[in-house]
Amino acid sequence: MNDVASSSAPTPESDLGALVGEWLDWSETASALGVSVNKVRTMIREHELAAAVPSPGAGQKVPALFVHDGLIAKGLPGLLTMFHDGGWSDRECIEWIYTDMGLPGRPIDALRENRGSEVKRRAQAEAL
Repeated sequence: MNDVASSSAPTPESDLGALVGEWLDWSETASALGVSVNKVRTMIREHELAAAVPSPGAGQKVPALFVHDGLIAKGLPGLLTMFHDGGWSDRECIEWIYTDMGLPGRPIDALRENRGSEVKRRAQAEAL
């Protein structure tokens, strides 16, 4: 990560499992989106989705709120790409998206309520 991002990026030691709460394994994600598990893998690699290990010993999972009405939450892929371009890991992206920042509320809630422009403005400041 660059110097600016590293000063404001979430810490990898945080309890991501507790912060996010509900997770989907790749098979559940595939079912919720109506795609194959291989497609989920591709979506994660191409930053349309993000996945992380929520707790020691668990496999990689996708936050459940990233899927909304059978689709990826609107604005999520662009947000993830912006953060990845800034050197952030999926884990750091997920933590930022689930942290309450007074938008009002968490960025994931704003994305799901179609208030993505608010989230992108704040993310641009963080990711640069």
